[in-house]
Amino acid sequence: MKATFLKYILNFKKASGTSRGILKTKETYFLKLIDGERMGVGECAVFKGLSVDDRPDYEDKLQWLCNNINQDTTNLLNELIEFPSIQFGLEQATLSLKSLNSFELFPSKFTKSEDAISINGLIWMGSESFMKQQISEKLEAGFSTIKMKIGAIDFDAEISLLKSIRKEFSSKEIELRVDANGAFSPSEALEKLKKISEFEIHSIEQPIKQGQLNEMAELCLKTPIPIALDEELIGVFGVTKKKKLLQIVNPQYIILKPSLVGGFKGSGQWIELIKKQQIGWWITSALESNIGLNAIAQWTYTLDNMMPQGLGTGSLFTNNFESPLEVKKGYLHYNNTKNWNFNLM
Repeated sequence: MKATFLKYILNFKKASGTSRGILKTKETYFLKLIDGERMGVGECAVFKGLSVDDRPDYEDKLQWLCNNINQDTTNLLNELIEFPSIQFGLEQATLSLKSLNSFELFPSKFTKSEDAISINGLIWMGSESFMKQQISEKLEAGFSTIKMKIGAIDFDAEISLLKSIRKEFSSKEIELRVDANGAFSPSEALEKLKKISEFEIHSIEQPIKQGQLNEMAELCLKTPIPIALDEELIGVFGVTKKKKLLQIVNPQYIILKPSLVGGFKGSGQWIELIKKQQIGWWITSALESNIGLNAIAQWTYTLDNMMPQGLGTGSLFTNNFESPLEVKKGYLHYNNTKNWNFNLM
């Protein structure tokens, strides 16, 4: 078996605002496996400024993987423990190689176009008018769950946005999730959560920056809104450390981005651990191309989690790959009459 990798730059259709700044491009890598007549492909979606494996030796590690691809897969995954996005790319490529169809990794009713996945509509940070425009577009498109990124504009302006949504739509009609991306300081977080809670919010992601476990634990204990850990899970390797974090913080939810937490295996470890604490969870993408998004979506469907997932990011880029993935009325569908156009490698 031979392996190669290729770097690829995804270009956003519109510059997208996050608490880490404005995103115009997204760097990613593709891992290709060749074994005789068979080919497998996976995406190693490193996230600059966020991934724990955003390191100068990233490409060196990818080359090491290509040089050692014939080693036992379990050994390779263990060696890649500090490179979760490469772990995930290897998992995808290995499944793709074994599949009759390179892009059908988890055959199911989803890949047969017989069922779909409920997803949330994502509202990017920006001016009040820009965020209002996005909210209107998502509602018109039929989404019943909206996730709004907050922390970039004036807090009072964000409160007025939430108020305007609730004036028109009750919590039974529209589920509201907010994502602070660590924007609040520990001293102000609880008061801000109390203000936000007036609008019947489903949950808030990562209200304070990761790494402040005691402060986050206290916030989870006192919060009027369920708290979901997101960035907090990044860089936590091994079952023992994961278990310790969950025991200390005891959040209401966790959010799993396979590219950031070690792919299917790493995400699966978190899911097994939270079952014992009755913590809720859902899956989101981390701005992968349709290659990675396809793998995440197919795997997510097999988990039978009925909550809306965060998998609606496939249309963000001008140079994404045509795929069977389609978003219709708040659901992600797999249209198996459509073909892939992935022919880079």
